[in-house]
Order: sequence, then structure tokens, then C-alpha cells
Amino acid sequence: MTDFSTFSKADYETLAEFRYALRHYLRFSKNAVETAGITLQQHQALLFIIGFPGREQVTIGELAERLQIRHHSAVGLVDRLEDQGLVERTPNEEDRRRVFIGLTKKGIGVLESLASMHREELRYLGPQLCSMLEQITNLTDGKQTIHA
Repeated sequence: MTDFSTFSKADYETLAEFRYALRHYLRFSKNAVETAGITLQQHQALLFIIGFPGREQVTIGELAERLQIRHHSAVGLVDRLEDQGLVERTPNEEDRRRVFIGLTKKGIGVLESLASMHREELRYLGPQLCSMLEQITNLTDGKQTIHA
């Protein structure tokens, strides 16, 4: 039999249920963005662009950092988004070597639709996730809090 000297069976069940709920949300998100005709990475890019702190446009470098991808990968991603009419490049008036990437009206429309669907899913799943997260952060082995 398993030795549960540090965590109880119920503790592991809570961790497992939390992971399951997250996977459920991520699968929902993947299906939603694919139905909208874009990829998960493109959705994340649109979200990071409009949600960038202090402005609604980013540089390629800032987008690469937010997505945790290489600069040249971000360039390719922006190229594909631009080909779909979801983003546009605007010259930076202060530094002509840089351009800003912003959403087009079409990009905003796609993102608003997806944000609305995601908000509804989180309204359904959110209370369960919050409850489990609270339980998880309160699981201790006497020295430290564990993390999922």
C-alpha cells in the first residue's frame, strides 16, 4: 500500500481533480479557437497584443517575450496573423527600426467573440477551480505549501 505520510489520498485527489479541470478548460479553449479559424498560439498573440500593459500594441520582441518564443518565430506568427487580416504593423515614430503590432477591426472582432466564450466557460468552471486552488494552497507537509 502507498505511504501517505506527507500527503493524504484526499490531497492527491484534489491535485488530480485540479489538473483535470485545467485540462478540461484548455481543451475547451483549443476547440473554441479552432472553430474561429485560428490556432491557440494566434489566440494568445491577439490577447497579449491588446492586453499589453499601458498600450494596445506591441513590438515583435515584446510579443516573443510574452509568448516565450524566439524572435524569428514571432515574426512568422505576425506574418500569418497579418495575412489573415487580424493584425497590422505600424511604424514606430520614435524609432524607425521598430514597428508596433496592433489588432485590426477583424482581429478585435475575433478576439471579442473568443473572450466572450471563454468568460462563459470560466463562469461555469471558475468556482470549482477557485475552490480546488484554495484547497491545494492549504495543503502543507508541515514545512512548505505544495503547488500543482
